Amino acid sequence: MTEEKKEKTQADVDAISGADLDTVILRKIIARDNRYELGAYKFVYEALAFTQGMLGKDAPGSPMEKRHVTGQELLEGIRRLAAKEFGPLAPTVFRTWGVQQTRDFGEIVFSLVDAALMGKTDSDTLADFTDGFDFDEAFAEPTEPE
Repeated sequence: MTEEKKEKTQADVDAISGADLDTVILRKIIARDNRYELGAYKFVYEALAFTQGMLGKDAPGSPMEKRHVTGQELLEGIRRLAAKEFGPLAPTVFRTWGVQQTRDFGEIVFSLVDAALMGKTDSDTLADFTDGFDFDEAFAEPTEPE
């Protein structure tokens, strides 16, 4: 993928509004693969922005390479955002979405990449999301607000 194509894709992603995002996810992803609920895709999309902010990689206008987060970084952002938003109910919320383990978040990420809603590097793989954390253990204890 050329630099120009990467930049165009990221600009397109940045321009999608919430309602448009729902429509694109429903039409491009869930229509052909309904393993996960819409809420799971939206949460991962939100968790990406949360993770970029957490790591200081959210400067407006930055090239995609500067905003890239690894699978492990994204999983940590997912864990933190879920703890903040859902607390100990996070595993229940994930399971209602069809997400049973962290690898499912990787499946969601790569579906979003295939739909041109997220970018990836050549080194990003589904394996980056395998065995990230155990849902029940990660959310067993109440977390301190950040």
